[in-house]
Amino acid sequence: SLSDDKVHPCAYFSHRLSPSERNYDVGNRELLAIRLALGEWRQWLEGATVPFVVWTDHRNLEYIRSAKRLNARQARWALFFARFEFVISYRPGSKNTKPDALSRLFSSSVVSTDPEGLTVWGIERQVKQALTHTPSPPACPRNLLFVPVPTRLAVLQWAHSAKLAGHPGVRGTLASIRQRFWWPTRERDTHRFVAACSVCAQTKSGNSPPAGRLRPLPIPSRPWSHIALDFITGLPSSAGKTVILTVVDRFSKAAHFIPLAKLPSAKETAQIIIENVFRIHGLPSDVVSDRGPQFTSQFWREFCRLIGASVSLSSGFHPQSNGQAERANQTIGRILRSLSFRNPASWSEQLPWAEYAHNSLPSSATGLSPFQSSLGYQPPLFSSQLAESCVPSAQAFVQRCERTWKRVRSALCSYRAQTVRAANKRRTKSPRYCRGQRVWLSKPSP
Repeated sequence: SLSDDKVHPCAYFSHRLSPSERNYDVGNRELLAIRLALGEWRQWLEGATVPFVVWTDHRNLEYIRSAKRLNARQARWALFFARFEFVISYRPGSKNTKPDALSRLFSSSVVSTDPEGLTVWGIERQVKQALTHTPSPPACPRNLLFVPVPTRLAVLQWAHSAKLAGHPGVRGTLASIRQRFWWPTRERDTHRFVAACSVCAQTKSGNSPPAGRLRPLPIPSRPWSHIALDFITGLPSSAGKTVILTVVDRFSKAAHFIPLAKLPSAKETAQIIIENVFRIHGLPSDVVSDRGPQFTSQFWREFCRLIGASVSLSSGFHPQSNGQAERANQTIGRILRSLSFRNPASWSEQLPWAEYAHNSLPSSATGLSPFQSSLGYQPPLFSSQLAESCVPSAQAFVQRCERTWKRVRSALCSYRAQTVRAANKRRTKSPRYCRGQRVWLSKPSP
């Protein structure tokens, strides 16, 4: 139906031979290819009113349907072939070049013995040939070659993607081009080419600030109204425990670290949170987490809806959205490595002490310890300090807590403003995306 009256491929199919199939002779392998192809596209071929043609470069297959003696395998295939109306036609390999080439293994013998030198001299010769049709402008420096527009992409590919280059950044790519080539928009074209390189986007970790202004989460007004959850996995087994569930209060920075035998399901996570957090601190109004299966399930969403909490999920490959829990994970990991340095399998025994250390040390954001931010007082270390922490009445305790919480919120607001100013100094505005537009997600390096 095409206007050029030529045969065009509309689909491809490949199959890896099993150990038993590798023992087939050439004829049976060719027949196997026909059997697999008909099975792959049977919805288009079975029941066709017009017979279709199967081209093969193995002449003996022309007679397979009329053969009198077949082995057991060929007999099974013959029953399958009876469902189709087709003709096997011999086509010599000289006329069957494209399928023949796809079935060949790559041979390194066709590669030049000096590919790097050939690449360098080849690009220079290509530019010189293009200059025979386009004269060099007066602005071109004497010792450099002017690159006409049709050849600039080849020069950029040579300077960035060739084996001699190894996909450098903009500076390295420009350094190679400047040694021999020139055109007016050389720097701008190089920036665009390197920024659009899909190989670099998939293999390199970015060291530039992320695009978009910093937008911190809202500051809570009281302790344990907004919490953040995350899991620490990959730990050595310790008393049957291999996972830690981190629960952080985003107001006071207080945290609970709960050892678990394995990653729990959504239902098990809800039960653990009820027993270890809600029972002590009450129900929260917002829960921040990553997009783990426990937190994206319908059960978890319904559970949070029933307790009156909103579900806030971080963006894919953006753990900074749940920065409170990620930072607590780093802190508890550092403390546990120090406490269980000689016996890593004892980390579960050290976890309560690590949690106490985390909650009793002052936070950089508030200047107060999570204990003091949450309870209104700092647990005394010495018996001589006990008198200072005595509470004469419940009213005085509440007033002291309220004063502390106002102080904490004021410190958090000041700290957030300072953090936003510092982060946005080197950041650019986020690009404008359209709905349905495809984008690259930058996965953080481990």
